[in-house]
Amino acid sequence: MRWDHLTDQDADDATRADGGAGGGAARGTGARPDAALALFATDAVTTRTFDTPEFRGITFHEVRARSIVNRVPGASRMPFEWTVNPYRGCSHACVYCFARKTHSYLDLDTGQGFDSQIVVKINAPELLRRDLASPRWQGAHIAMGTNVDCYQRAEGRYSLMPGIIAALRERANPFSILTKGTLILRDLDLLRDAATVTDVGVSVSVGFTDRDLWRTVEPGTPAPERRLDVVRALSETGIGCGVLMAPVLPYLSDSPRQLRATVREIAAAGAASVTPLALHLRPGGSREWFMTWLRHHHPALVGAYERLYGGGSYAPTWYQRRITKAVHELADEYGIGPRGRSFRTPLPDAVSGDQQDAAPEPTQLTLL
Repeated sequence: MRWDHLTDQDADDATRADGGAGGGAARGTGARPDAALALFATDAVTTRTFDTPEFRGITFHEVRARSIVNRVPGASRMPFEWTVNPYRGCSHACVYCFARKTHSYLDLDTGQGFDSQIVVKINAPELLRRDLASPRWQGAHIAMGTNVDCYQRAEGRYSLMPGIIAALRERANPFSILTKGTLILRDLDLLRDAATVTDVGVSVSVGFTDRDLWRTVEPGTPAPERRLDVVRALSETGIGCGVLMAPVLPYLSDSPRQLRATVREIAAAGAASVTPLALHLRPGGSREWFMTWLRHHHPALVGAYERLYGGGSYAPTWYQRRITKAVHELADEYGIGPRGRSFRTPLPDAVSGDQQDAAPEPTQLTLL
């Protein structure tokens, strides 16, 4: 699958696909009872905590969801129409995560609560088998990892993805996965097996390679070099793997030196493609949480960010153009893509009438 015509705004649209049926939260955690009833059976919520180092401070809300295949909003220009998200909330704790707002749909906290209150749809594999077997299902591409990471730490305990991949393979249903998690290598044999009968795309998210920045802005994720090891491992086994270079953080990871270092490492890992996306800050979760982090760690940049994002959720067009152009040139220089060339496709016209949030005119690199 190819993510042609991907823009910063389109990438955010995919997160809204999980805002309705299919998610959930536990009773007694501040969730609206009416919302819970609409999303899963009233007797199907179990709250668990595990006193182990990898899960300390995290609460899991095990739910039996009523649906698992979610439709992407019609206004979106994402190159897929359907998503599967077995989790809500994410222990990766990325301060910029644009999925934070989805926790507010059930009155759960979009800050620390998003990082530590994880909803687990324990019946996801069986639901997917049911949906794929429906005579109404036409075998459309299914994207995973578009809302929260399906290979976050919770997957190490619940192991939902092997059943999900197996269900897709049984129906030869095309799918793609976007992740920051190294746990995907556990399922390498399953992915290779699925790739023999259908189109399988994998991308890893690596926005920058600065370790000091990583420790504070993505504290629950594997280190950037470990993620690039995933790219290398997948490429060496014949599964082409692209890199979503996102987000590029203004004034923090966007200097010419930093962009060069990141693209150089992505190329060295054998990535099939690289797609840069600038940070976007939607209100209602990610904007507030990120700005709180910025005031604590980089107070001198608060004014610059307020000016840069004063016109909307997305970086202004001139900024997106500059980042896209720089990464295109570096990708060409380092030989990313077939015959040493990067894939390029024109971006669509802006979806929004807000000129500040308009999609940039330069080309965007193909993700998959």
